[in-house]
Amino acid sequence: MLTDKTIDPSNSQKTLETGAGLRIVAADDEPLALELLLRTIRAVRPDAQVTGFSRADDLLAYIKDKPCDVAFLDIRLRGANGIELAAELKRIAPQLNLIFVTGYDQYAVDALTLHASGYILKPVTCAKVERELADLRHPCTPTLLRVQCFGNFEVFGMDGRPLHFSRSKAKETLAYLVHRRGASCTVREVAAVLFEDEPYDVRKCQYVQKIYSSLQETLRAAGAGSVLLKQYNSLAIDTAQVDCDYYRLLRHDPGALRTYRQEYMSQYSWAEAENASLSVLASASDSLD
Repeated sequence: MLTDKTIDPSNSQKTLETGAGLRIVAADDEPLALELLLRTIRAVRPDAQVTGFSRADDLLAYIKDKPCDVAFLDIRLRGANGIELAAELKRIAPQLNLIFVTGYDQYAVDALTLHASGYILKPVTCAKVERELADLRHPCTPTLLRVQCFGNFEVFGMDGRPLHFSRSKAKETLAYLVHRRGASCTVREVAAVLFEDEPYDVRKCQYVQKIYSSLQETLRAAGAGSVLLKQYNSLAIDTAQVDCDYYRLLRHDPGALRTYRQEYMSQYSWAEAENASLSVLASASDSLD
């Protein structure tokens, strides 16, 4: 896997990771064609994470373990049928935007049958890539945070660095909002979680508001302020902006299932009940494999 601007055509997997925008994969078994496709995508979306593959099995393995927004697929891949590959990708990731890239126009009907997002006839140009990315079938929200719930709860910016919380209760508040999966929580409910059996009064309400302000400052400093959603007397998060192992496990993602070790937000006692439920879910999934 390469992380700079150099692309080695002999490798089956090539990566250009440049930011926290769209997560894009591209597949073509012709090295020069793949190189051109990757460079064109990056020119159009310089903030995207772009990963290229020359082999279908490598692409499938990658999609099973990592969330992705868009896949550019050559229909004629050596040793694999691009249409069959696309069908398998849709089975694994139903919200994946498929954009076929081909020198032939007779596959348009197959693309429509698979509800593909787009269809590009070679040669690939920036204008063609931009047109398809500007009109995706499944709109994509950029991921701003990576959240780890298995083991201890940890939060990372898209640069891979852990976020520093000036208040431990601010971190716990975010953990609880992640746990609620986008559902709104009243300030009183958050206070009950943070302070358990302590009485709720005006001073406690004001304290929770200070904790929220601290959390908001931390997320803004990481470029993720929009993750928090606040209405009158209620808090929530925009789950679409979060890459979370817990959420992926609930979608039966194989990679998340492999990383779960019977521990969920271990530092918080209120998470114990959900850990028991996840253990049952993981065991059931293992029995189906």
